[in-house]
Amino acid sequence: MLKFFSEGELETFKQQGYLVVRGLYKAAEIEQIKAWVDEVQSLPEIPGKYMMYFEDSLLEPGKRVLSRIENFCPYHKGFHELINGEEMLQRVHELFDEPAILFKEKINFKMPGGNGFTPHQDAQAGWNDYASLFITVLITIDESTVENGCLELAVGYHQRGLIGELWKPLTEENIKGMEFIPVPAKPGDAVFFDSYAPHRSGPNLTGHPRRVLYLTYNRRSEGDHRLQYYADKRKSYPPDIEREPDKKYVFKV
Repeated sequence: MLKFFSEGELETFKQQGYLVVRGLYKAAEIEQIKAWVDEVQSLPEIPGKYMMYFEDSLLEPGKRVLSRIENFCPYHKGFHELINGEEMLQRVHELFDEPAILFKEKINFKMPGGNGFTPHQDAQAGWNDYASLFITVLITIDESTVENGCLELAVGYHQRGLIGELWKPLTEENIKGMEFIPVPAKPGDAVFFDSYAPHRSGPNLTGHPRRVLYLTYNRRSEGDHRLQYYADKRKSYPPDIEREPDKKYVFKV
């Protein structure tokens, strides 16, 4: 079977906890993916299907902007084939050194006025209830810059396991001595990172969106947990359209 990563790239991922792949998708390919993002972005809110989340704009007080959408793979043929396709699964297989299966998928839109994400490890969101390790693939849709809140990663800290507490962002004490390295990216660039790699991003105070596709996989040998994960998430943090009007919902990690 065709191998996508060199031994050097596999070692970089192992040592850093992440791997940047420039130009994973060429111009025509990313234009197609961008068109799919536009299609998903324009979907109406429907209870019980894909999960759309909104946030207060930092630039226009009182305005709610689309923050992210999850669980859209079953409702979009193009994304389903991309996310579960042989090439993507083989890349993650190589990083795990065994077959992989999809755990969750989301698009972070980070619209103008969209907020950033405080330092955290993905494992802090209770993912270990489902499997022991995850690899996330970030696919850049719009150019990602320091100014619009690109991903920032801390090198090597994934080897320490869980650094912070579950369901809480990393504290100042947790990140003492960490250097978060910005990873600006062009459309079609990708970043593969593991669920213990500390990361963060700033807000988008520019006039243009910074949309990013996030695909998360676990080892196939640890089971298929996607449906259970989304069932659990609907209960603990439902999409906006499924929320009780008088109940306060807080995004933790």
